[in-house]
Order: sequence, then C-alpha cells, then structure tokens
Amino acid sequence: MTRQIVLDTETTGLSAEGGDRIIEIGCVELLNRKLTGNNLHFYLNPQRDSHEDALKVHGISNEFLRDKPKFVEVAEEILDYVQGAEIIIHNAAFDVSFLNKELELIGKAPFNLFVGSVTDTLVMAKEMFPGKRNSLNALCDRLGVDNSGRTLHGALLDAELLADVYINLTRGQDALLIDLGAVEGEAHGQATVDLKQFLLPVLAANAAEIAAHDEVLGQIDKSSGGKTVWQRPQALRENTMA
Repeated sequence: MTRQIVLDTETTGLSAEGGDRIIEIGCVELLNRKLTGNNLHFYLNPQRDSHEDALKVHGISNEFLRDKPKFVEVAEEILDYVQGAEIIIHNAAFDVSFLNKELELIGKAPFNLFVGSVTDTLVMAKEMFPGKRNSLNALCDRLGVDNSGRTLHGALLDAELLADVYINLTRGQDALLIDLGAVEGEAHGQATVDLKQFLLPVLAANAAEIAAHDEVLGQIDKSSGGKTVWQRPQALRENTMA
C-alpha cells in the first residue's frame, strides 16, 4: 500500500537560517492516491513575530500564536505521522529547509532521514509546463482544481489543494489502473484490471466526416502531383509494396 503525505508550512518569513520559524504545518494523507481524511494540522508558537510581508500572505497574527504549542512539543507526533512515507511538497526546498532547522534546534536528525522520499511538485510542473507560471494557484486554474476558498495562504488548505493538483499532474495510464482498483496481483505490488469487463463502443464515421476525410486526401494527392499511393491502381500499389 502506497502511503503519501502532502505537506505545507507557513512561516514567519523567508529565511530559516536567518531565524524565521514555522507557524503552521498541514499534512494530508493519501493511500493508493485516495484521500483518507487522516490529516495532521498544527498552529505553532514561533517565539518571535512574523515579518510584515509574511503576515500579508498568511494573515496569522502574532497574538493568535501566543498560546499555541512550540515545535518541540509536537515534533514527535509529526515525525511519527510522516515516518517512512513519500512526502509531496510544492517548492520542497523551502519547507524542508524550515523543517530541518526546527529539528536541528531540538537536536534531531534532518527531515529526510525520517521519511521515505520527498517529491517536489514545483519541479514536476516546470518539466510538464515549461515557461509557464507554476504557482499553486496557477496549477489549480490549469488543472481545474477549485481554489476559490484560498484568499490567504493556509498550510492545511494548501496541502489539500496540492493533493488534488498532484493527482491531476500524475494522472496517466498507471493512475487510471489504480483508480479502478487492484483486483489481482496485489501481492506482487501490481494492480491489474480485467479489460474483458469493459465493452468499448465502436463509433463509425458519419457521411460528413467521410466527405471531409476524402477532401483532405484529395488535397494531399493534388499537392503531390497525383503520386499518392492510395490513388494508384491496385497492381501498381502491390508492385510498390513488394
């Protein structure tokens, strides 16, 4: 069973090395590409104020965070939750740098030593859509994911949106088979589907489509000076193919 965790953080600013801290962490669990509802979410007391620019992004006030737990108080719960899973993050370098700094401050090993792997959806999106905007909002718009409720950044909401984005980014033949369900071969880690159960309709071309097709063939033949194979006599075609 494939376990994936879609993770997002909000922070006091942009530099973990410069002393900025995590103020919110949201995690969404996927099992075999399906949302389970087993999510993890914390607001955290960063023991410092957020930068003004960061406040404009996430809208989480310093006063709201005063009575929230410190990272050290929930670290074990977070690490137990992500243990061994594939972690999916948009712009992973940013979030992982903050997680590593928080773990370093409490004497823990780096984040990647607790998880199976880290997948960066920003890297994936840049490969799939080169030269285009690949922010989370842009990907939601491009892939038909409803982000109308995202007026400000929020770790849990953004993780939920990213889960939908990730599923759409990776929806191919393999994803189709997984979505249909594993019916055989699960013991070998493979999902197989008996295609005999599907009745595929045969759609014949109508008269207008046939006429349009013939017109295109005629134009091609005219452009070639009458040298297209399909216009030659049968015997000549057979000689040509021999």
